[in-house]
Amino acid sequence: MRTPAFLKGAAAFIIVAALGYGCIPLPPPGARTATLALADTGATRLGQAIAPLAAAYPGRSGVLALPDGRDAFAARVLLARGAERSLDVQYYIWRDDLTGLLLFDELRSAAARGVRVRLLLDDNNTAGLDPLLAALDADPNIEVRLFNPFRTRAWRSLGYLFDFRRLNRRMHNKSFTVDNQAAIVGGRNVGDEYFDAAGELLFVDLDVLAVGPVVQDTSRDFDRYWNSASAYPVSRLVDSDDAQPRGALARRAAQLRSEGAAQRYLQAIGTSALVAQIMAGRAPLEWQRTSIVSDDPAKATGKARPDDRMAVQLRRLWGRPERQLDLVSPYFVPGEAGVRALADIARSGVKVRVLTNSLEATDVAVVHAGYAKRRRELLDAGISLFELRRSWGPDLPNSGRGSFGSSASSLHAKIFGVDARSVFIGSFNMDRRSIDLNTEMGFVIDSPRMAQALGRALDTRMPERAYEVRMDKSGRLFWIERTVGKTLRHDAEPGAGIWRRAWLRMLSFLPIDWML
Repeated sequence: MRTPAFLKGAAAFIIVAALGYGCIPLPPPGARTATLALADTGATRLGQAIAPLAAAYPGRSGVLALPDGRDAFAARVLLARGAERSLDVQYYIWRDDLTGLLLFDELRSAAARGVRVRLLLDDNNTAGLDPLLAALDADPNIEVRLFNPFRTRAWRSLGYLFDFRRLNRRMHNKSFTVDNQAAIVGGRNVGDEYFDAAGELLFVDLDVLAVGPVVQDTSRDFDRYWNSASAYPVSRLVDSDDAQPRGALARRAAQLRSEGAAQRYLQAIGTSALVAQIMAGRAPLEWQRTSIVSDDPAKATGKARPDDRMAVQLRRLWGRPERQLDLVSPYFVPGEAGVRALADIARSGVKVRVLTNSLEATDVAVVHAGYAKRRRELLDAGISLFELRRSWGPDLPNSGRGSFGSSASSLHAKIFGVDARSVFIGSFNMDRRSIDLNTEMGFVIDSPRMAQALGRALDTRMPERAYEVRMDKSGRLFWIERTVGKTLRHDAEPGAGIWRRAWLRMLSFLPIDWML
C-alpha cells in the first residue's frame, strides 16, 4: 500500500520541526534582574487599616475563607483596585475568558496608577496568550515572567517529546498579594470555571484571604520563585513585534463589560463589601497562627532536597493525627506508599475520611483511574470514601453551591483537616504529581473553627452531595446515593456508561501513577 503524498509531507514536516525544536536553547539564566517585594508599605491605606488589628493579635494572621467563586473574584478585583504600591501575582492557569480578561485589565489599570506589577505564570497553559503578555510586559510598571517555559511558542506538544523530563515539572502555585499587606492563596486558578462564571460546569474550590505576618512570608516565597532559575522574562521568549497593539487590552475589556453576560456577572459581584470592611477594620477575620508551606522552586529542575518537599513539611507541622484526618482532594492518587500510610493511621484508631471526585464529576479520567484501583485497600483499612456527584438534580437549591457543590460541579478544592484543630488550604493534591513533580504552596492554619467546619460539612452535607463508596463481604464495590430521603445503591460507577468504565479499567493497568 502506498503512503499518500500529504502524509509523507506531514511526517517530514514533523521530523524537521522536532529536530529544529531540539536545537533551540532557552535564554541564558543571566538575562534577568532580581527584584524583591516592597517592604515599606505600612503607610498604604491597606497597611494602616491592618496595623491596629495585627497589633491586637501578635504573632497571628487574620484569615477568611472564600468558598464562593464570585466572592473570590470580587476580592481580587477590589484588592487590585485598592493597591497603591505593588501587586505580586502567581498562577498555574490564567484563561483568556471573561474573568481572566477582566483581571488582566485590573493589573493594567493598577500599573497605570503607578503600582508595580509582577506577574509570574507557569508556561504550560499560556498558549495563545503571548501577544497579550508581551503587551502587558511593555508597560514600564509591569513585568511578566514565565516559569519553566517552552523553547518555542508554537507546536508546544513537540516539547514533551524532546524535553519531557523538564517540562513534566510545573509550577502549580497560586497567590495574589497586594501591597505586601494582604494575600489570597488557595486552589483557584484564574478562569470562569473557578469563579462561578462558566455556566454549565463550576469548580468547587476554596481560597483564603490573609493579612498579618503570613503575608510577608508569602511575599518572600513569591520572591524566591520570581528570582529562581526557572522564571524567564517574557521579553526573552516573545518578540516585542508580536505584542498586541497599545490599548488593545483596555478596548477588549471595555467591550466585554458592555455585553449582557459580563454585566450580569459584574452586577452580582458589585455588592461585595469585603475590602471596604477590611479598610474599616470590620472584616470577619479569624486571627490564628498561620504558616505558609511551599516547595523549593528548585523542585522544577529536580534539584530540591527531598526533605524540603511539601508533604514532608506538612508531616513536620502536624505530626501524627491522633483522632481525625479529613482529606479533600480532587485528584487523589495515594499510590502504594500513600495507601500504607493512610491505612496505618486508620488502623491506629484515627477516623480517616476522603472526599474526591466521582468518575462522572472528574475532569481528568486518567487521574481517577489511579485512585480507583486503590479503593478496596483504602476501604479494607476502615477509611471512609466519598465521591462528589456531578449533579444534584433540581430538588436541591442552587444557593447551596458555594460550599461543596453546584447543579453541575467538579471538585477542585484542596483542604486537609487534622484532629479538629488545624487545616491546610492551598494548591497541593494528594497525588504523586504534587508530591514529587509540581511545585505547590498553601497555608496551614491552626483554627479549630475551620477544622470543625470541615468535619461538619463531611458529616452533614456530603451524604446528599456525594456518593459514599462501600465494599461488601465478597469485595465488590457499591455506591450509596442519598437524595431527599431516598437511598439508592449503584453496583457500578454511577453516572458513567459502560465504555467510560471500560476505559477507566484499562487506564488503571498503566504504570503511570508517578506522573498523575
